[in-house]
Amino acid sequence: MLKTIILSTAYLPPIEYVALLLQNNVQLERQEHFQKQSFRNRAHILSGNGVQALTVPVVNGNKEFPIEEACIDYSTSWQRDHWRSIVSAYNNSPYFLYYEDAIRPFYEQRHTHLTTFNEALLKTILQLLRIDCHWQYTIDYERAPEPDYRKLIHPKRQAEAMYPLRITDSYAQVFEDRFPFTPNLSIIDLLFNEGPQTVSYLQNLHIELQHAC
Repeated sequence: MLKTIILSTAYLPPIEYVALLLQNNVQLERQEHFQKQSFRNRAHILSGNGVQALTVPVVNGNKEFPIEEACIDYSTSWQRDHWRSIVSAYNNSPYFLYYEDAIRPFYEQRHTHLTTFNEALLKTILQLLRIDCHWQYTIDYERAPEPDYRKLIHPKRQAEAMYPLRITDSYAQVFEDRFPFTPNLSIIDLLFNEGPQTVSYLQNLHIELQHAC
């Protein structure tokens, strides 16, 4: 029987996030407040210089307000910068050319709100993988679900030695000649490197994630 878990919104979410999304009944959090320096507006990719953070700027991002009111700040050229970084990191990956036309429009067109942008981008990635995945939205804020993935899946937590969702199953990465295998990157790292095999990889992570939680 599938568990019901709560996930926050996430920009190009990490692999663990998508694995949990596939293997559980999921509610997406709509009642929390925006949290800066989290995967809500940050993604990690592997570049030629190592792990690189891509951050979607949010209007008044240093203040506290409901996540649904988080508006994307277009006062900088972040879309151009993110796309250039993605191309530079994955242009030589096996499947980048297969998927780039579906991903590139998100860096050319504007979405007003962070949540709608994140979800539209995630739905596109799931469609590319032919994954039929549905979720519901929270009506009220639940303060202490266990485990609380809204807090657990976080850039700072991933660096912890005892991080319970650590991924050990490796796959080929573009810069594996420079760096050891880097786990828990954005789902696009797996997508561009593994293509259709992404689904099998995510499904095989199910037991590990369940035991870890």
